[in-house]
Amino acid sequence: MTIAPKSTRATMPALSPIVRDSTPALIAQELREAVAEGRFAPGQQLLETSLAASLGVSRGPLREAMQRLTQEGLLIAHRNRGLFVMDLDEPAVRDMYLARGAVERAAVEHLIATGRNARATELMTIVEVMRAHAGSPDGPEVSALDMQFHRTLVDLSESPRLISMHRTLLTQVRMCLTRMQATYDDIETRVAEHAGIATALLGGDVGEATRLLAEHMEDGLRRVLAVVPAEA
Repeated sequence: MTIAPKSTRATMPALSPIVRDSTPALIAQELREAVAEGRFAPGQQLLETSLAASLGVSRGPLREAMQRLTQEGLLIAHRNRGLFVMDLDEPAVRDMYLARGAVERAAVEHLIATGRNARATELMTIVEVMRAHAGSPDGPEVSALDMQFHRTLVDLSESPRLISMHRTLLTQVRMCLTRMQATYDDIETRVAEHAGIATALLGGDVGEATRLLAEHMEDGLRRVLAVVPAEA
């Protein structure tokens, strides 16, 4: 009698369908934007009852959304006290820029090593749009373009892990940009820094690109530290 070979195909467990835009995801995005834009101040406590009433949602999905932001580091849980927006003090800002610089430097190096740096023309397009806002160098539009430049820079690397880490960091960085906008009194400084990075990328000069990126990060860090408290 011939015995049929055992199937090596694993039996797949039953899984629930994925909801593209679940309520907790939508709530998390709304809270994320509010934190990034400064509608919730650093260190402010978030109260479930008030938030649920304001958003028109039940506390179950709200708790799940707040847990997501806790995992991202945007909210901090204090035992027996509740959830608070992360503090934006000097140690936090320095660590934020340290991590951001590491991710963006890795993206630059990867872009050049893989030949994807030719796509940095997308960055030059953003720079030109930024230049068009010469009349409002400290406006929210320029800060949004600043974030778009750096998000695009990392997205071009096509590294899922770099992109994921960077997205989380950028929400925290936006908290900084909200406060540092007023430190710019002309557009050329911002334009020149971003244009220099894009030009070095297009030229495949990894040393120049990473040097200019580091200088840009140092300038941003100085500007943020000028407007945030030294201690929590």
